[in-house]
Amino acid sequence: MSSRRRIGIIGGTGVDELEDLEILRTHAPATPYGEISRPVQEGRWGEVEVFFLQRHGSPGAIPPHLINYRANLWALHSLGLEEIVAINAVGGIAEGMRPGRLVIPDQLIDYTWGREHTFDDGRSGALMHIDFTEPYHRELRRALIDAAVTAGIPHAASGTYGATQGPRLETALEIRRMAQDGCDVVGMTGMPEAALARELGLPYAAICMVVNPAAGLGDKPLSLEMMRATLQQEAGVVRRLLETLLATRYSG
Repeated sequence: MSSRRRIGIIGGTGVDELEDLEILRTHAPATPYGEISRPVQEGRWGEVEVFFLQRHGSPGAIPPHLINYRANLWALHSLGLEEIVAINAVGGIAEGMRPGRLVIPDQLIDYTWGREHTFDDGRSGALMHIDFTEPYHRELRRALIDAAVTAGIPHAASGTYGATQGPRLETALEIRRMAQDGCDVVGMTGMPEAALARELGLPYAAICMVVNPAAGLGDKPLSLEMMRATLQQEAGVVRRLLETLLATRYSG
């Protein structure tokens, strides 16, 4: 295969497969942290070598707080990937972050608890104090933004992702607090994924699909069923963005 980089894509709710990926083989690397969510699909998308992992498993559904993030990231790193793009379904908090909006976040706030959130188990004798000032890789974010512009895809080129524990959705007052904290969108899988990628030295950036108004900001009860139509529509937009990214950054 011909490519400048080996890219990994992590799919979330609504993105169980990459329809344009010609799958050549699958990998289920053994990790020191247990089993990964699902075997990694290796294949060709156009001329580019792509590795795809669905973080929730599929056809099963691993809830956000039980995903083995450490095993997933370790496995992708062991396959020699050089960059990772994560796809997340999120709720919209800030004005303008309404269903159908695509966001490429530049910051995050972690509200999760109890998750295995680091590879630093203390055995090395050295503290793993990663610089997390910018949680998403600047150059890779820029490439995603440029690809969205090239493809004519409306998007927010920045935003703060608030990562909550789940699996329940938030209360209206929790969302109000998150808005005061500066969060633009809310999701359940952004952490510790981003920090683990940083610990491994893997450039990591995210594409967030706003699929519902956050709690208290819409006029209907929240449910996965009400999100499905938006998920299906936005998954197609994300595929178009990824196709443009691969053509402009990875081909050749």
